[in-house]
Amino acid sequence: MFEGFEVRYLRVKDGILRVRTGGKGPPLLLIHGHPRTHTTWHRVAERLSDRFSIICPDLPGFGQSFKPTDRPDHANSSKRVKAAALGELMTELGHHSFDVAGHDRGAYTAFRLAMDHPQRVRRLAVLDGVPILEALERCRELFARRWWHWFFYAQPEKPERAILADPLAWYGGSPQAMGTENYADYLEAITDPSTVHTMLEDYRAGLAIDHQHDRADRAAGRQLQCPLLALWSERDDLPELYGDVVDVWRAWAGDVSGSSIPCGHHMAEDAPEALAQKLRQFFDV
Repeated sequence: MFEGFEVRYLRVKDGILRVRTGGKGPPLLLIHGHPRTHTTWHRVAERLSDRFSIICPDLPGFGQSFKPTDRPDHANSSKRVKAAALGELMTELGHHSFDVAGHDRGAYTAFRLAMDHPQRVRRLAVLDGVPILEALERCRELFARRWWHWFFYAQPEKPERAILADPLAWYGGSPQAMGTENYADYLEAITDPSTVHTMLEDYRAGLAIDHQHDRADRAAGRQLQCPLLALWSERDDLPELYGDVVDVWRAWAGDVSGSSIPCGHHMAEDAPEALAQKLRQFFDV
């Protein structure tokens, strides 16, 4: 797994981030989602490493990266704070400007990184996501029924107790589907109480503060200053929830393209070749 890559532990202002680096060429930051760690990217990173310098961190609060300190408003787990930490990481690695792709909860941090630091993000790919504010404002019966976990995970204490009672029954996954080493890393994360807690804080921040940052951007007329690629899984439900996914993103960016990929939600594991091809086409300019 990650042939030719190096694992490093680098300090930023708020703590230590675990990051995997490898490859050669322009820097490309890959940000995973819930409840994965950076190792979810292993099949994609290996396919892109001949053209890009790949940077795969564990998000703050996930995997082996630092655990944000709890605050009543959950601000330390906000996408703004996480984006700032990843910006520090890229500076530490010597990259002033770079490309970013984020999946699931990582898509929200990737979006916030491009919004808050437009001079640094050259191109942005968002995988299986729309802005948190859009998701909440478009919340109807179908969203509440399919994405009930957004609201359950935001509750205090009870989701930790439910998940930790049987993490594998809750999240699923197998070494056959994920790869042996990726599965082992994931299993370590979802069975660690402190990691489960800070992964859930990411959802609490979504309902408490992240949507406020989106709303402030919209009120000020701020948009992404870089080209945006939206990708979504055909066997997931983004089009059912939002209709034209690309059209949703047009309210947030002037240069938007997008398409679906024939796979399930964890596209980096389900369809690494198709995903790598889409990312190569978009970023290799």
